[in-house]
Amino acid sequence: MSLSNFTFFDVFINIIDILVVWFVIYKLLMVIKGTKAVQLLKGIFVIVIVRNLSSFLGLNTLGWLMEQAMTWGFLAIIIIFQPELRRALEHLGRGKLFSRSSYQEEEDQEKIVEAIATAAAYMAKRRIGALISIERETGLSDYIETGIALQSKVSSELLINLFIPNTPLHDGAVIIQKNLVAAAACYLPLSESPFISKELGTRHRAALGVSEVTDCITVVVSEETGNISVAKNGELYRDLNPEAFKDMLAKELIIVNKAPSTARWNWRMKKNG
Repeated sequence: MSLSNFTFFDVFINIIDILVVWFVIYKLLMVIKGTKAVQLLKGIFVIVIVRNLSSFLGLNTLGWLMEQAMTWGFLAIIIIFQPELRRALEHLGRGKLFSRSSYQEEEDQEKIVEAIATAAAYMAKRRIGALISIERETGLSDYIETGIALQSKVSSELLINLFIPNTPLHDGAVIIQKNLVAAAACYLPLSESPFISKELGTRHRAALGVSEVTDCITVVVSEETGNISVAKNGELYRDLNPEAFKDMLAKELIIVNKAPSTARWNWRMKKNG
């Protein structure tokens, strides 16, 4: 069919068709964001690239192996991605698959920083152990599913109550996701680093462990000493005083979305004003 046979309506329909397909793909990617399925998806892309390269370079054996992997790949995807497919269908059934995404606003981030800082200072004085992870770019959905779902507004009172000793939800981590306390009593992966001080307990190892595999910020309040620590990017910042702790949270959770110099000035002015 020549291009002259295409009408304006045909071009318009084709553009709409492409945009809808891209929108559906984008929303599906948002559903699996933050799960192990993302890493598996990367593996599939690697297989496709290797298959094409082996065909181009004439590597017949490697090409045959990649061809078999792609042939049986559809069945493997159904098995491997079963939790994510189930979640997508649940979202579709609730009409949330195509709902508008919500993004953290600066005021919400400041409230979260204030709530966490207040709660940590309260618990540190009373030596109440706490473990709080704040999701950033890398999702924590896999760890949220190990705990008790809450989906509650973040407040210092709620955080304190969750970690009161001998209560049902005090043991484990609280995970904050998209301005909400997503779940409590969550299990986090323990760090296996041999360089961790022997005096550090399970909470600190869990904080380091999750920071090694995600970009989240994890706050630890020691039950033994009352010291406040922060784990990020596989490093543990120990024994922070309340002021330094609050500044670190502000830098990591607020300044990230705006120009550093402007955001820092605004935060300082708000604290001093």
